[in-house]
Amino acid sequence: MFENVVVGVDPGTASVGLAVVARNGSRPSVTWAGAFRTPAGLAPAERLRRIHDAVAELIVEHEPSALALERLMWGKNVDSAMAVARSSGAIMVAAARAGLPVHEYAPLEVKMAVTGVGNAPKDQVRRALDRVLGVEGVPTQPDAADAVAVAVCHLQQSRFRALAARADGGRG
Repeated sequence: MFENVVVGVDPGTASVGLAVVARNGSRPSVTWAGAFRTPAGLAPAERLRRIHDAVAELIVEHEPSALALERLMWGKNVDSAMAVARSSGAIMVAAARAGLPVHEYAPLEVKMAVTGVGNAPKDQVRRALDRVLGVEGVPTQPDAADAVAVAVCHLQQSRFRALAARADGGRG
């Protein structure tokens, strides 16, 4: 069966992009999207607790069937990468406590799913989301728009997996 409601997450510590995207027929629509921000100067453990709690509240409120998370890509800034990895962990714990499966997607996978181009710039991803979802519903906040893209990617992937399983006759 296709997943119909998914929480998409663009992880971070200062700002976490969050989106709830639902499949209405064959077209996804944004139910809710925004960016959760933690105050600068807050102790790292407190930031992570607040991120966890915000995601847990979103899950309770919207009752999704899955959580899709953009996978961290390691860059040159190890400190920043570690902070995002910790945020991803707090988000995964919130999903696990709610009994939700977590699916991770690399930025290239998300861009390919939304635009058909793996190295698409953010503005091209946004334009593609407008075409897929319609002008209303796609947030202007970059982190929130990224979270919508992650959710749309997952809805497409879950549909493909369900179709493949059906074609395979459930053989594995």
